[in-house]
Amino acid sequence: MSIDLLRQVRLLDPVRHGDRVTDVLIVDGWIRAIAPQISAPAEAVVQDCTGLVLGPGLVDLYSHSGEPGFESRETLDALMAAAAAGGFTRLTLLPTTSPAVDNAAMVQWLRSHVQLPSPQIQCWGALTVGAAGQQMAELAELAESGIVGFADGMPIQNWGLLRRSLEYAQALGKPIALACCDLQLRGNGVMREGSDSIRMGLPGAPAIAETAALAALLECVEQIGTPVHLMRVSTARSVELIAQAKARHLPITASTTWMHLLLNTQALQRYDPNLRLEPPLGTPADQAALIQAVNDGVIEAIAIDHCPYTYEEKTVPFAEAPAGAIGLELALPLLWQHLVTSGKLSALTLWRTLSSDPSRCLHQPPAAVEVDAIAELTLFDPHHPWLVSGKTLKSLARNTPWLGQEIVGRVIQTWG
Repeated sequence: MSIDLLRQVRLLDPVRHGDRVTDVLIVDGWIRAIAPQISAPAEAVVQDCTGLVLGPGLVDLYSHSGEPGFESRETLDALMAAAAAGGFTRLTLLPTTSPAVDNAAMVQWLRSHVQLPSPQIQCWGALTVGAAGQQMAELAELAESGIVGFADGMPIQNWGLLRRSLEYAQALGKPIALACCDLQLRGNGVMREGSDSIRMGLPGAPAIAETAALAALLECVEQIGTPVHLMRVSTARSVELIAQAKARHLPITASTTWMHLLLNTQALQRYDPNLRLEPPLGTPADQAALIQAVNDGVIEAIAIDHCPYTYEEKTVPFAEAPAGAIGLELALPLLWQHLVTSGKLSALTLWRTLSSDPSRCLHQPPAAVEVDAIAELTLFDPHHPWLVSGKTLKSLARNTPWLGQEIVGRVIQTWG
């Protein structure tokens, strides 16, 4: 029998809007008591959790796996270890593997190759064959295979295909996640267009590359009625469009990535290829609008979009680097350090957008923090300093701008 007694832990409950210091008793993976003072049962492992934070396990909406096809970047085992180390009890993978997850056999392959019991792995099925945006995948077959929903992970440029896909998928009852970008408007841009891109001499990607595609997608949603999750929101104007659409009661949810909340174009002065992202980092005004949108609930979820690359792939000039960075082990401590400690987000808001609201975006019930519920929990020390290095990271990849830096905050344990 496994018995854990957490004494005087700060318990965050986003579902009930609770934030209090209490004792929590966990027995064989179940929450058995929550009270100001709990007598320690025999054989209990008692932890003094003063200053620690306990909340529902974190849920990532979308991240990339290297395996199959790119095992030199990241294996499934390393990916799951990184997720557990970062406090995630549910991890949702995009179908951007090789081959892509566009058929039931690939879904089964992924399930059979996950060895770790936690976190729970779930995957998006590709909306189009090969996630290439040219031909609709066998959506009904995929829906029956146990996927969480449909997403290519890349912007679909064929609007006729996208319209048919939304119409066809409506009856399947699965979430659909779409990224918005007009690739022709983006051109060869590698950072957000503006005064910083001009000063740095890098090709700029205009904000309208995102907002024009988003406006068109919202028109489709309003006409067709299929619920859609909007991925990778990165501009202030996108926030305005989403708020207006929600005021009209369109069936949409939205997420931004953790790095777009932490950084903006001014961070690119070092030309660090690990900051080459898609969509690119926004301006300071974009960053401020995204933080406010998270506070207001216009953006429900913060996604990690963990995207591993090898050292050789990323050690190139900024404009030539592939877009993406790792983040499963870094997101919670850095978001807490820079947004909660500074007062830009409350602890409860941050935890909600990393746990219960991502679950709702996936049409799944959030983990319950109550007596006689399964213990799907994350214990976090917001004061623990550690060095981000090859020795401390569980991920095989090292493509992060925080490599070699000391950060504050680390996950102590997860349940579930």
